Amino acid sequence: MVKTIGVLTSGGDAPGMNAAVRAVVRTAISKGIKVIGIRRGYNGLINGDMYEMDARSVSDIINRGGTILYTARCKKFETEEGLEIAADKVEALGIDGLVVIGGDGSFRGAADLARHLDKRNREIACIGLPGTIDNDIQCTDYTIGFDTAMNTALDMIDRIRDTSQSHDRCSVIEVMGRHAGHIAVNVAAACGATAVLCEESIPLENREEILRNKLDELARKMMDERKTGKTHFIVVVAEGIGHSEEIAEYLHDKTVEIDKNENGVTDVDNCGIISRATILGHVQRGGNPTLRDRVVATEMGHYAVQLLVDGVKNRVVGMKDNKIVDFDIQEALSMKKGYQKHLEDIVNEISF
Repeated sequence: MVKTIGVLTSGGDAPGMNAAVRAVVRTAISKGIKVIGIRRGYNGLINGDMYEMDARSVSDIINRGGTILYTARCKKFETEEGLEIAADKVEALGIDGLVVIGGDGSFRGAADLARHLDKRNREIACIGLPGTIDNDIQCTDYTIGFDTAMNTALDMIDRIRDTSQSHDRCSVIEVMGRHAGHIAVNVAAACGATAVLCEESIPLENREEILRNKLDELARKMMDERKTGKTHFIVVVAEGIGHSEEIAEYLHDKTVEIDKNENGVTDVDNCGIISRATILGHVQRGGNPTLRDRVVATEMGHYAVQLLVDGVKNRVVGMKDNKIVDFDIQEALSMKKGYQKHLEDIVNEISF
């Protein structure tokens, strides 16, 4: 029977993490389990930055972005020395269950800690909850924070569109998603973008050449659409591709070239399509979580504690077909996640 559990948030913050922490704490307390809040991820576990949480510790946080437990990345935890210190703290506090809210790296840390304690003939049941705006955790269709990040990006793009339309511009907008284009392709479909550029559809091998060819095609497409009366354009770029300012400059130069060579335009002020880059950055991580993120985080937090009560250990909680499920940590880490290529195809087909 698990008597004391620790809960921490690790890696990048994501809207909905607080809702997950709240669900973990309240569910555990309702079952007579003591809860230790660990601040700043695995750093807190090493440095002893922990405190006992009660029901009031999580009052009025379900609607707040960020994480009340703070978060950080911890290089020391990747060393034997760091694991040894963390294991000492776990034993001293009698923590026999650990809920980790974060991404793949956070789950690997939990698995490493479990293995280290196993060498001491001491068990700890670790449960991972997927908390990242990138939606790039392989074992789950959905991660906590993804919906809020998409809606935040979409709101910003809608605002940028007003300026783009007013000035007859192309807006190249870079959204977050480290090595993952899930935010990019979804917001591109939602905002009616002219194109979306993602790492998944531009292979690393010969990337520069492939990207240049895509941009040449895109410049041609924009110039053709301008002839039909279209005056402004939105191009969404995933963080993994990056170089949004260079992309904007290239598109402008290419459309100027087309105007001069094919249309005989010589007026510099009316030549080509002016392009401007906007990097949305960390604004996508902040803000109040959406209803979906609050509900999913609450479901997953409750589910995690129930797994611990049932004696289940070393699992990652996920969502498949809108149902909360769980996987062995090692199995979860070995999975590969697909990319929504069909959405990119739709964007390209109907953006004219």
